[in-house]
Amino acid sequence: MDHYHDLGLFLLAHGVAGGTSLLLAPMQFSERLRKRYTKFHRVAGRVYVTAALILAPLGAYIQYLDERLGIFPRSFTIETVIQATLLASTTAIGFYFALRRIIPQHRQWMTRSYAAALTFFEIRLILGVMGWDDDPVLVETVVWSCTACAILIGDIANQIYELSLIRPRRAPRAAVAVPAE
Repeated sequence: MDHYHDLGLFLLAHGVAGGTSLLLAPMQFSERLRKRYTKFHRVAGRVYVTAALILAPLGAYIQYLDERLGIFPRSFTIETVIQATLLASTTAIGFYFALRRIIPQHRQWMTRSYAAALTFFEIRLILGVMGWDDDPVLVETVVWSCTACAILIGDIANQIYELSLIRPRRAPRAAVAVPAE
């Protein structure tokens, strides 16, 4: 418990930023919301970007502090820096494309960003379901695995979206006229 107390505001800011990004991102992918409430999409997007860019370095710093306390090894801190860099860079690239109004690339990079942001949730889910929370080696293995798969998962989501756009749509069946006798 002292551990959480010592991290205080860093952990609070990291948690608020992480929760904000996890809550806002799914709304950003809704076609209906984007088209109908463009201003909301832009404001929520900027809040997501800000949250992700706060979340990433704070997470790395908190992990560094954990390493100094002897809770996790240096390799875990290196992984966290890689994870934070992945989240911050994909978010920044996606935001860059949004500012330039290059929307297809914006959507692709923000999908990758959200996949990177979801690693936090995925890691806790896997560790909790499997009961591996108490084994530092398994924790680190799960974290490395989720981080390594983040961009792959984002790119799979991008490919599914792209394929849904080019899939031929069936034309409605025309009424067949029956000749009169």
